[in-house]
Amino acid sequence: MKVILDYVLNSGNIATIVLLVLSFYLILVFYIFIYKYLTLGSVLRVEKKSLTYLASGGDLSGVMSKLKRCIGNSGVSKELLKACETSLIRELSSGITWLSIISSTAPFIGLFGTVVGILDSFATFATQTKVGFSVIAPAISEALVATAAGIFVAIFAYTFHQLIVRKLYIINTYLQSQSEILLLKS
Repeated sequence: MKVILDYVLNSGNIATIVLLVLSFYLILVFYIFIYKYLTLGSVLRVEKKSLTYLASGGDLSGVMSKLKRCIGNSGVSKELLKACETSLIRELSSGITWLSIISSTAPFIGLFGTVVGILDSFATFATQTKVGFSVIAPAISEALVATAAGIFVAIFAYTFHQLIVRKLYIINTYLQSQSEILLLKS
């Protein structure tokens, strides 16, 4: 922890801003993931129960699915069911685009911090007459921290995005299966 604090205190303004942006990104990634993962988990349980109920011969009145709420008291039709499926998946997937955006931009933000840090180091070295590897190496390694932070954030964002997309896929298959059963029963 002391190393990180020393780095932030001794780094330039750009590096500090880059690390703050990446910190915000990381917090946002975890917030979106936890919120969506829990929300989709509860929806998944309901849709699984509804599919099991319908598959065992139950009718629409005993279903607790989001699909039933979308249909309401309307008659079951293929077009209405497809529109409801699409609408529900769109609703459930809101917000996960941010995970994709963060996973693709975080490494570039980190790289920007690294480039600025290296340029700042070279500007400092320009005023010195003799610069050895023992002076250059620590400055370059400090600059590379920003890239490492960007990659670190991107790994979480990408992984969480894939986990949530998988849950959405499973929910979508449950909705489609329910629609097919409802169409067979009508």
